[in-house]
Amino acid sequence: MLQLLLFAAVLIGGYVLLTQTLFKRSKCKGNAAMAGKTAIITGGNTGIGKATAMHLARKGARVILACRNRNKAAAAIAEIQQETGSTDVLYMQLDLCSLKSVSSFAERFLKTESRLDLLINNAGLVADGRTEDGFGIEFGVNHLGHFLLTCLLLDRLNEAGGGRVVTLSSMAHRWGHIDFEALQTQKHLGTGVYSWQFFQAYCSSKLCNVLFTHHLAKKLQGTKVTCYCVHPGIVRTELSRHVSLWQKVFIEPIARLLFLDPEAGAQTTLHCALQEGIEPLSGRYFSCCAVQEVCAHARDDEAAGKLWELSERFCGLAS
Repeated sequence: MLQLLLFAAVLIGGYVLLTQTLFKRSKCKGNAAMAGKTAIITGGNTGIGKATAMHLARKGARVILACRNRNKAAAAIAEIQQETGSTDVLYMQLDLCSLKSVSSFAERFLKTESRLDLLINNAGLVADGRTEDGFGIEFGVNHLGHFLLTCLLLDRLNEAGGGRVVTLSSMAHRWGHIDFEALQTQKHLGTGVYSWQFFQAYCSSKLCNVLFTHHLAKKLQGTKVTCYCVHPGIVRTELSRHVSLWQKVFIEPIARLLFLDPEAGAQTTLHCALQEGIEPLSGRYFSCCAVQEVCAHARDDEAAGKLWELSERFCGLAS
């Protein structure tokens, strides 16, 4: 009996510890006015993106769901409209696996929309394979597509007189590594038949997100546009929809017990989108609605600059 009590105490203690650390919840308190403002959310038809869209629509923003699947977007829009009463939520097709699609989206947006106040680079995946342009899919979708999208829309953000770019990264960036020689020649951050190999590539793509934000802040100096990088927490989303069945069987019970729901996972994104007075923290990394320090390799100026230059070449932006 004593052993059972001790075991139960350890389980309860472990659960409490995890929910106060690794799975800690936070609440966005930012309340910037959004009426009359426009936000783009990549992957806004599901998970954290949809929860973010729901909140911004409730605050009166014009919300554009930039995603690949029209049917999922239509379902998300119907749900958002029903929940918020907003009629200013719309879908624009964007496939981050294709640089041509990214360019087409930006061209269409700039022709049809007069302002942009928020660009939320939310979409991401854990998978193996290649994009339409031959890049490793995690590098291509999680970083390169968002890099090009941001570059193409920066002028419109600047015209809004204080636009923000919020890019979702992950605490997984700590375990990332960028082999620039391999990236230049093979166009991926790592590949292989085993899940741990493309999870390593995922970590590296999240490091790219942090370095991108770090360097973007330097590029934006002298403008009113600011940028922020976010760890949303460990959230129940469709991020791992491409992993194997046995992994899902292992992960699902843990996810149901501990992982954050998408609304909780959206709070730090919303903080960086709506909190007033954080402009001096442009380029920084946020978790649990607060700025956090990152390890040395995630704020390496040389690596960030090298990644930016290589990304420009890959996207055909280099002069």
